[in-house]
Amino acid sequence: MEKVLDPVRGIAQDTSGLDRWLEHAPFGPRDVTAGAENEWLASVRGSAQQVDLPRTVSESNYYKNLVRRAASGDASKRLVRDLDAYLADQPGGPWENSWVYFPVHHLHPYARQVLDDDLYADKRVRGERRSDVHRFLVHREGEECARVPVSYLLKLALADMLGRDTAPGSQARATGEQLMRHFLNDNTSPETYSFHLVGDSARRTVGRALAQETLRRFLLAHALTQYANEAFGLRENGQETSIGMSPQTPVRQKALNELVADSYYRDLFMSPCLSGWDKGEAKHQYMILCHEVLSRSRLNTMGKLRECGILSRNLVTLPAVSNTSLANNGTHISLGSRMLTQLRASGSEAFSAVDEKQAGDLVLKITEHFLPLFVGAYSAAPGRFDFQDFHPETVLGFLPHELDYTHLRMIWRRWKGKADLQRLGIKLTPFGPKPLDRFVAGLMRLRGDWVPDQRLLDYLVAPLSTDHSPALDGTPDNDARLKRDLAEMGVFDTRLSWYALCRQRLHAHMGYCGFEGRFYSQFASITNDMAAATDMQRLITALAFQYVWRGEVTHADIPDTPEVESERRQIFFGSAIGLPTFFVRNRTDNRFLTRILNRAARIRDSHRYPGRVRVYHREYRHALLDVLEEDGAGLIEALGLRAVVRDLRERIEPQRGRSALDQLMKGILEEAGGSKPLKLNAAAFNSAAERFYAGKLHQRFLQEAFDVLEDDMHDLALPADNLHALRDSLRHGPGTREQWSHLIATLMTVIEARACQEGTGS
Repeated sequence: MEKVLDPVRGIAQDTSGLDRWLEHAPFGPRDVTAGAENEWLASVRGSAQQVDLPRTVSESNYYKNLVRRAASGDASKRLVRDLDAYLADQPGGPWENSWVYFPVHHLHPYARQVLDDDLYADKRVRGERRSDVHRFLVHREGEECARVPVSYLLKLALADMLGRDTAPGSQARATGEQLMRHFLNDNTSPETYSFHLVGDSARRTVGRALAQETLRRFLLAHALTQYANEAFGLRENGQETSIGMSPQTPVRQKALNELVADSYYRDLFMSPCLSGWDKGEAKHQYMILCHEVLSRSRLNTMGKLRECGILSRNLVTLPAVSNTSLANNGTHISLGSRMLTQLRASGSEAFSAVDEKQAGDLVLKITEHFLPLFVGAYSAAPGRFDFQDFHPETVLGFLPHELDYTHLRMIWRRWKGKADLQRLGIKLTPFGPKPLDRFVAGLMRLRGDWVPDQRLLDYLVAPLSTDHSPALDGTPDNDARLKRDLAEMGVFDTRLSWYALCRQRLHAHMGYCGFEGRFYSQFASITNDMAAATDMQRLITALAFQYVWRGEVTHADIPDTPEVESERRQIFFGSAIGLPTFFVRNRTDNRFLTRILNRAARIRDSHRYPGRVRVYHREYRHALLDVLEEDGAGLIEALGLRAVVRDLRERIEPQRGRSALDQLMKGILEEAGGSKPLKLNAAAFNSAAERFYAGKLHQRFLQEAFDVLEDDMHDLALPADNLHALRDSLRHGPGTREQWSHLIATLMTVIEARACQEGTGS
């Protein structure tokens, strides 16, 4: 029996037959667990006199001081007028990411105890209270009120329901208390993570299982907001809360960010981290640090744009000192390998921590080549820019920190060509003064552009390595060394967690061996898009390990230089922009990329960039699928993913209209009453996108969630009659506290049963 020593030290695999390999393949059949973390948009509907956000602004010392300074001539009166217009321009809401307040007497004693416990400075000690308790217990209209973000409201609502409708010590109470831990009060937006891990089975793929788990969690979160509306008197007091999926910072939140100081923006929107950490106030300071670092980093992109020649004049649009990227929302999908986790847990020398890091970094480099398959096909975040917005320092976002100068210049040139900015043989970009730019745009019929995924441009997704500190060279603590380099450059901070397109989850830190995909924006369907995306992520991860285990790809094939890293990532970011082509060196050092390009059609030498070839994004995606089908044929068959691969081929064909981008664009344009994005201005398009996400798309997700719950109850032999009646009733009205409590209890029963069936832990 032939044995081949793996490139990972000490591991030998039997390669005498494909079947034997698949039995032991990492992330292969029966060797995967999956979980997801979702970021959701919270909003509150109501008048400016009732809702917390506008009320907090109008009653703040910040606003009063600004009015006084404007009256004395020390501040701009226009700034006050614009802020007043913001407060008056939203009759009935929604006020995105507003907090809520309600009399504490509405809380059941158990829920009040949960709140009191979360106000300790250290929940393990339960001694001193947080120094900012006054933010959460306030007096309004002569009553003591709880004032909290919607993300924490979810936990309080669940605690209140448990206190009223379950018995202490009961299984239902224990289940609810376990679920409460999964509602994080972390970022600006509400975040939840999987109630239990899922695996694949003979009945469904791991992607289908994760999509179903996500829909149950989504329905529970929706039910909790509606429960809070009734139980805490929010609706009757003019504060109707809701949560939903929306990938980009709301238009009006961006507008408010332009009008207030960065420190005040943090007071309004940075999460107080009441739930999820023993020392919540310390975590809150970490979130403040994140915002400060990203805001500074965004400003520092301008220096790079000037250095690389994209900014050639001093007239620029200065980005806001405060950055809103932390309010972008996405989904993180994590996959774990049972086999690798067991090897690391056993302390086996066959797979040490060094081996784990060496193999994991190489898997990540391989995986990054396949990520353009996901952009638009499975998730998207369509965004529109007017001509007057088309400043490189604005639309290029964080790209100057993520690409080298050569690829950055190429992308900017191709983007200007895509945006049709040329008139009379001259490529025009905005001059700076908006009235002048609007006049020129109207005169020359310059419409700007739209992109398939604006979220990927508006966030520091993956900082570029430096020459002396590669991020993925397989050496321990390489990310820490790179963070130190980037901190010196004003790009990052050593205290922050590392940002990456796909992040390795090391056993020593996370308790399992796996990878987290962080490149998903908005799904058009949880049932279809998220399920298929998870299965494709799993297939690509398994194939990458196959390459590594068999020695078919090594670190030497994908050198750890900033140029090679930028060369592959430009394809991903070009896909997010919607560029038709990209350029690669004829003799690139990246042998794995060459392997893919050898299968791509319509490649030719570039006339503009000597020594490089021009590649169409569409042909590159076809080549990636060819590689998957040929090199991963055994995995596709063993994992039962032939239909998923076939579906992806249809998704990447624009004329088929099957992609997530196609479905989202269709809904947005219907909402806006337009036929093409460029026939709408940016405000009309982006506002229509927000309304579509909060309206029809939200209802689509609820429909999918109820369908999953109905199937659950059938499979678990639970009576579904009450569910049908409840579903019909909730379609025609807001529902009562008792109805939402019944739905929450039903969901808890189903979630507990599914967690026991999976047997994969939380």
